[in-house]
Amino acid sequence: MTSDQAEPTLPSSSLPPIKRDGLLALFRQMLLIRRVEELAARAYTQRKILGFCHLYIGQESVAVGAAAACIPEDHWVTGYREHGQAMAKGVSARALMAELYGKATGASHGLGGSMHIFDASVNFMGGYGIVGAHVPLAAGVAWGLKQRKTGGVAVCFFGDGAAHQGAFFEALCLAQLYSLPVVFICENNYYAMGTSIDRQSYLTDMSLRGRGVGMVHEQFQAFDVEVVRDRVGAAVEWARSGKGPVILEAVTYRFRGHSMSDPAKYRKEGELEQKKLTDPLLITEHRLRDTFAVTDAELEALRAGVDAEAEDAVQFAEESPIPDPSRLYDYIYAPNGS
Repeated sequence: MTSDQAEPTLPSSSLPPIKRDGLLALFRQMLLIRRVEELAARAYTQRKILGFCHLYIGQESVAVGAAAACIPEDHWVTGYREHGQAMAKGVSARALMAELYGKATGASHGLGGSMHIFDASVNFMGGYGIVGAHVPLAAGVAWGLKQRKTGGVAVCFFGDGAAHQGAFFEALCLAQLYSLPVVFICENNYYAMGTSIDRQSYLTDMSLRGRGVGMVHEQFQAFDVEVVRDRVGAAVEWARSGKGPVILEAVTYRFRGHSMSDPAKYRKEGELEQKKLTDPLLITEHRLRDTFAVTDAELEALRAGVDAEAEDAVQFAEESPIPDPSRLYDYIYAPNGS
């Protein structure tokens, strides 16, 4: 793109307006992610989950809205705050919780834990623990999808802190150069670990990182799952049509600390309470009530079902066997002859 060319912008998506049952399903998925994360927090304090544990509470609309905009052939790559994204892509609550517990029935057979959920059966290509290092992997996945002509798009989630890494910039350069079918989604939750966005970067709209390579970019408020569905829908349609990659910044907010060991004392007084007014679950519940006349009884039945599924996941994890130590290195090297 030369200096005299207008920057391309994303249109609205071609997705049809969401109906009552569809919005109920999205609300249920967000609520299930929230409940599973709350139970994971409880299990962590009981030392049933060990190591690191980064919760997705408050950001559920991003993963669920993105999933509603994607097709099964789309491949997701993400960082280590990936529990919600894994579930939105199709990893079951049981497989997710068992992996957190380090059990053989987990999504990664108990060998990955919280930061390394992986399930190729639903094209969830993993959470990765090194900040920003997974972004080039997403470009590689997109290259493969393009060469194989699968019609799939790579969707890469990362945080605002990852947008400062060198590997991130390199991935953007290559993705734009080769017009790869990839959508980069920066989940700007205001804090890179414990440093607020305005203290870590002069540029506070991370989507503008794409301007330097001529990439289509957009920032949007991501608290409403329907808005996320539309904007990610527009982005994946753009990438799927062969027009090239897109970078989005989804402005969101995490309600917990960076990890379970973070008390989040760096927040300004009253900030968390103010942000909870834009809780994605509240926004969607209000729309269900006001637009679709969903009743208290319907919502209570939905919540009861979610609670039962989440508690079942915990019971499943606790009763599952630990991995066989003899299989510790099964996924380190490819089998001979591969």
